[in-house]
Amino acid sequence: MATVFIPAPLRRVTAGQARVEVPAATVAELVDRLDAQHPGMRSYLLDEGGAQRAYVNIFVNATEIRSLAGLQTPLAERDEVSILPAMAGGGAHHGPPDP
Repeated sequence: MATVFIPAPLRRVTAGQARVEVPAATVAELVDRLDAQHPGMRSYLLDEGGAQRAYVNIFVNATEIRSLAGLQTPLAERDEVSILPAMAGGGAHHGPPDP
């Protein structure tokens, strides 16, 4: 069973759990099973077409799945899957106004 680490913003979907165990052979299957256990998870991770959302990073054992086989990345019994929302935005301009 893979261990899935849930980011703080999604813990409302998992009833506060920071970590859940999910039996799955691939990341795609993991997302489906995770959503079956915790409805709403799939829509956060995948778009309407079933592709990984651009602002969500999914790691298997510290390697981002986009550099592996994407959602078809295979999972082993003791793999660790981390879900990380991408950070975006910029800092405020603190210097003098631009000319």
